[in-house]
Amino acid sequence: MNAALTGDWGPPLVAAGVAVVVALAGGLLTTTGPWYHALRRPSWKPPDWAFGPVWTTIFTLTAISAVMAWNADSGLASRTALVATYGINAVLNIAWSGLFFRLRRPDWALLEVVFLWISIAALILVTARVSGLAATLLLPYLVWVGIAACLNRAIVRLNGPFRSA
Repeated sequence: MNAALTGDWGPPLVAAGVAVVVALAGGLLTTTGPWYHALRRPSWKPPDWAFGPVWTTIFTLTAISAVMAWNADSGLASRTALVATYGINAVLNIAWSGLFFRLRRPDWALLEVVFLWISIAALILVTARVSGLAATLLLPYLVWVGIAACLNRAIVRLNGPFRSA
């Protein structure tokens, strides 16, 4: 049964809250000021306006996926793996913005995005054990971070070497 029918709003509220916190933290660390605008970027870079709607969709799908997986298996081991994997992913998601934008180290962010991508693959695997649909909802996240990694690599190649600001 869904939360509307059972009155159990805890998991959806927690998932939504975490998604908002991760999005806000990443957003606060993302500064597209003069340093960013001075970077050479590949011609295929998505337009700046696209990032907000794409990330909003990804965070929404991720929260829905988390709730579906949580509700699909009430076992302690499954839920512990789920929370740990989502937690690691959240930290890595936020860290990328800090490395790239705040520290102005796209080279470090390029290394970190590999771990972020692996954490999304781990999310899919952990989630797929209990819900195929929940795992499928994470595929746009995996694809988008793959695109972001390619963009990150192109920026490093076009602009490096980088030094701490």
